[in-house]
Amino acid sequence: MTSNRSRPASLARPSTRIRSSTLALALATLAALAALAGCGGSEDTRTPERVALALDFTPNAVHAPLFMAREDGLDRSHGVRLTIRAPGSAPDSLKLLEANRVQLGVLDIQDLGLARERGLDVVAVGALVRVPLAALVTRGEVTRPRDLVGRRVGVSGLPSDPAVVRAIVEGDGGDPRRIRYVTVGFAAVRSLLAGRIDAAPVFWNAEGVALRLRGARVREFRLDRFGAPRFPEVVLVTTRTQLARRRAAIERTLAAIAAGIDSVRRRPQRAVDLIVSAGGGERALVAAQLQAVLPVFADDLRVPRAALAGWARFAEQFGILRRRPAVSDAFALRLGSGKPR
Repeated sequence: MTSNRSRPASLARPSTRIRSSTLALALATLAALAALAGCGGSEDTRTPERVALALDFTPNAVHAPLFMAREDGLDRSHGVRLTIRAPGSAPDSLKLLEANRVQLGVLDIQDLGLARERGLDVVAVGALVRVPLAALVTRGEVTRPRDLVGRRVGVSGLPSDPAVVRAIVEGDGGDPRRIRYVTVGFAAVRSLLAGRIDAAPVFWNAEGVALRLRGARVREFRLDRFGAPRFPEVVLVTTRTQLARRRAAIERTLAAIAAGIDSVRRRPQRAVDLIVSAGGGERALVAAQLQAVLPVFADDLRVPRAALAGWARFAEQFGILRRRPAVSDAFALRLGSGKPR
């Protein structure tokens, strides 16, 4: 009998060759996996789960992180496929949520409070913008909010408009009861430019920017600079029903949107392109509005309890809501971190 040591290498026992090949294949597989991990292994390899989100209004600069999350594939890397719907108004997005036709919506925090007072099953899960966007803009000759006593202030008819005027004027030591209110609908910019009113409550990141871009001689007084708390103006909402059914997908979508904020900061011009393409208006206006809102995006979407408590007090004190809302009911505070849990 010939010993194994005397055999040529090519005639080594088959079991030895198989074990060697298997080991080599395993090592190669591990090396490939390690390389993938080093190149961003956090990407979710599951089939993306569809998540629909309804905007509160026409696409604008505030929505840029949502469009960038989809554009850069951040939704798919977090295991979701994001669809963005642009309804005509905030009530439309609420209707879509209530009908379970979308899983998320964008909403002004005041509209969230009003919806809950009407008994709607809606809850905030994160914040897009971390400060109030409301402001009072005045014609140039009005140098302080308290100087509006006896003058005409245009309002849209929404309950938040008189509240903003009252808070800012009172914060400056004036008497808002002596102001003349004129209903102008949503034509505040045109009414100011035409001289039909002396001031109007607006969003400083939208109408405020538009007025300055047109060269209008106006002054701007922001709500949180006259005693109002710094609460998040724009929130992401869902329903308790959707949260129970799709919690994991909603958390992954929030993570993708938080990453979208970083993308907007890295590539603001691309974000402008996306908003313009989605029907957001003239490029110069969108670019200026994005530049204004960039510093106040909520980096991780987290909603601080103290800020929410301040909003609840403000909404009750100035008559936006009939009673102070319970923060724990209106907000899912364990969500909105920008990272799935």
